[in-house]
Amino acid sequence: MFATLLGGLPRPPLPDAAPSGDLVAAAVRAQEAAGLELLIDGGLWGNDELGTVVERWHATAALTDRTVKAAVLGPWSGTRAATSDSAAESNAREHDLAMAADATNAVLRELAAAGCPLVEVHEPAVISLGQDPLIRGRFVEAQRRVLDGLDGLHVSLAITGGSAEESGIDTLLAAPYSSLALDLIRGPDNWRIAAAAPRAVGIVCGAMTSDAGGDEAVEILLYALNYAASTAGRGPDRVGVATAGSLAGVPWDVAERRMRRLGEAVRLAAGSPEELADVIDPRAISIRGAALGREGVRRAKRRSTGS
Repeated sequence: MFATLLGGLPRPPLPDAAPSGDLVAAAVRAQEAAGLELLIDGGLWGNDELGTVVERWHATAALTDRTVKAAVLGPWSGTRAATSDSAAESNAREHDLAMAADATNAVLRELAAAGCPLVEVHEPAVISLGQDPLIRGRFVEAQRRVLDGLDGLHVSLAITGGSAEESGIDTLLAAPYSSLALDLIRGPDNWRIAAAAPRAVGIVCGAMTSDAGGDEAVEILLYALNYAASTAGRGPDRVGVATAGSLAGVPWDVAERRMRRLGEAVRLAAGSPEELADVIDPRAISIRGAALGREGVRRAKRRSTGS
């Protein structure tokens, strides 16, 4: 199991004149300290300094010994492919979608050649994909073009902002994505996607709120990790926990706390039931039932009642 982020980070509390390289370094150090394993640049590189995804990934990877992933916006979300007002406009959008998919594929090929081990393709617009066979077919063709010729690179399809459950697992995985990163806060129905995904497909549980408010309890993260690991006999090696989207809109201290919660959840998930019972709130019995199992619940009840 591992912890990571889906989306950016707020600006670290450095002087206004601090170069973007210092901001990214501070973000990397915070992720390391929190126990995250797949690190990001936080969206903090200035475009005037490093203009390409590959350049930003290279510069970030040089700051740490841990694995750094890259993230790109997918072609479906980068174009208005899902709607059309006329046959001519529809054809034009299909052309634009194909061009965008091929451009994304080229970026992924560059990242793979540079040594990047994992890339997230973010497709938030898939939550409005719907059931129209024509629209679904466009999405599938675009994703297949994105992944063409990329055997050996772990590419994850990231869905945030709501539920894509209506689209169906066959549509989402018609292209050979290695894993799915799912927003389980704003799209709780995405749990059905996780449950339907084949065992070989990894699941990254976006279970930590990215809103200014929201529940930051570690019990929720433990439930997500353990439930995802149990689906299709997937096991812990194909499961991660993450934010449900970007933290860029919260204060830095909140972002740091949430990163620590993510790291804590992974450490607890790998620990013994006794360690869990010592640190988890005994009042969270219903959540702990999934996270700890029945014996953990019985122990928690004894601790909370003094019996």
